[in-house]
Amino acid sequence: MYEHMKKVREELLNTLNELSNEEFNEKPSTDEWSVGQVVDHLQKMEKVVLESLKKSIHHAEDKTVEEKQLEIVTDRSRKVPAPDYVVPSPVPIDRIKVITALEEARRDLINFTELLAKDFDLTSRALKHPVLGELSIKQWVEFVGYHEERHLLQIKEAKEKIGA
Repeated sequence: MYEHMKKVREELLNTLNELSNEEFNEKPSTDEWSVGQVVDHLQKMEKVVLESLKKSIHHAEDKTVEEKQLEIVTDRSRKVPAPDYVVPSPVPIDRIKVITALEEARRDLINFTELLAKDFDLTSRALKHPVLGELSIKQWVEFVGYHEERHLLQIKEAKEKIGA
């Protein structure tokens, strides 16, 4: 369940390490996020997913739902506006703080889901996702990795646009 997430995170961190602090906060255009803002969005999103799981787990339906093809999340041709609560802060973003927050969010999500997995099968409970419909708890966790992969592609595009 965590393998894809870990692979994407490793690539993301390697990509971030290639950037200077200036490049981290440079916006490709006025209506696009900087790399730092993308990372801020990612850490906010992971925290929201964790908090949603914590609040909703006892209300999750005890049923098995068909697995979705989460790869669709990485399709950047389909634009999905970010809800206000995960819109990044304006630049500049403190590089160390936001990467630390991203790592803490992942650690907390994995710790929580590992605890949940001791009590029940993560494929046997479902919660509604705002875009994808019903997902098992397992797929909710996997979604995080695909969401991050989507934004890793965005970061690569931004790097190219700013000449990094």
